[in-house]
Amino acid sequence: MKMHYAELKDRSRLLQSLTGMNTTEFEALLPSFEAAWETFVEDIFENKKRKRARGAGRKAELSALEDKLLFILVYFRQYPTQEVQGYLFGIKQAQANEWIHRLTGVLNQALGDELQLPERRPAKLADVLSACPELVFMIDGTERPINRPKDPDDQKTYYSGKKKKHTVKNNVITNRGGKVLYLSDTYEGKKNDKKIADEEGYHFPPGSKLLKDTGFQGYEPEGVVTLQPKKKPRGGELTPDEKVFNRAVSSIRVGVEHHIGGVKRCQIVAVKFRNRVAHFVDDVMETACGLHNFRVSFRQGKAKRAVATV
Repeated sequence: MKMHYAELKDRSRLLQSLTGMNTTEFEALLPSFEAAWETFVEDIFENKKRKRARGAGRKAELSALEDKLLFILVYFRQYPTQEVQGYLFGIKQAQANEWIHRLTGVLNQALGDELQLPERRPAKLADVLSACPELVFMIDGTERPINRPKDPDDQKTYYSGKKKKHTVKNNVITNRGGKVLYLSDTYEGKKNDKKIADEEGYHFPPGSKLLKDTGFQGYEPEGVVTLQPKKKPRGGELTPDEKVFNRAVSSIRVGVEHHIGGVKRCQIVAVKFRNRVAHFVDDVMETACGLHNFRVSFRQGKAKRAVATV
């Protein structure tokens, strides 16, 4: 028995368990996904100059647009092996592999059209952050496990002594509203958070406040008030005032951990990443951030609409 959206649309809790989205959120994303899919199909016919008309040939197993979106959301949320993913949707592993890479790009485009993808260009960061009414931001690094690389040099490069496994890392910058505003490039996991920030050269709007942890010790961007919990001195103790300060900073900065946790509801960026296709490890992190941002924006908008009707 194959999985179909038509059988899940009236079972919102089950749909949310499978995809991370309830029925309302799923259908809110569907129009942008449809537009992105149409663009993808048109590009195929224009670029490859295909002789056969559109719709010719054997029918695709994932014929319904809703099933295409269901397919890729299930993959991101559950991250099964391609063999299992194919079984769930009635296709072979090779077909599942093709659909995964095809629909990941379509989903990413749809989230981009919804303006939910994080900024990736450091040069544009200040402009993006300036649009936030409250200039309070949080920065943190997040590691993800990957398969042990086959190349001996890559094995050394990507081995993280902290995690005792091979990993990759990204820096993220979020606001207090829960959205991931910026996602860095993907680096080897052992690279220091502060070094990534220094190399990418982040700029913040004047008057910004930035909450950070000890991974950014010494990171003081120009024109920004930074707040970081104070470390206990070697052989000493923190004063009562310092403990109060640390609790106050941590109570706000913990928000970035929650936001990263929201991104990692997609198991594809939480468990060991198995795919070795070039740049795919970076692509899926961007898309996972976009899915998190879409959920946050949708639910915040729904809450505002509810308040307005009271």
